[in-house]
Amino acid sequence: MAEPISMIKKRVLSEEELKQQSLEQLKDSVVEHEQAIDKAIDVLNELYGSGILEATEALLKAKAKVAEIALHQANRPEVTNIINNGIAAAGALSAINPQHTAKLLTGIAKGLEEAGKPQEEKLTIFSLLGALKDPDVNRAIGFGLRFLKGLGKELGE
Repeated sequence: MAEPISMIKKRVLSEEELKQQSLEQLKDSVVEHEQAIDKAIDVLNELYGSGILEATEALLKAKAKVAEIALHQANRPEVTNIINNGIAAAGALSAINPQHTAKLLTGIAKGLEEAGKPQEEKLTIFSLLGALKDPDVNRAIGFGLRFLKGLGKELGE
């Protein structure tokens, strides 16, 4: 009867065989992705021709200095204020109903269009009082007063 296998010998590739295997894999990959490699070479040539490649290389080589400058600029109070204001504005905008925003912006555009028309008559106190009878003017003034009331409440808190 045969003796059972008690040890499996794993074949260890030599350094030369490993290099040869890697080279074969690389050749297969180049053949498989030939079009992509051609496109990448075209892009690199364009970047080189326009000087962008050299600028990118210089930027990468000076990355520590660039990072230092960027951090110095980012720590300026003006930049911090911009970031804080952007976050606050985003928070405020997220609380507004998008349909109201769209209606308001459309109304502003229409208002600017009307405001651009030539004024034919002189404004007097009586013409202003008479304008309150116009439903569109009355609606806009009511909106403005309600807006000012809401703004005043928020400012008072």
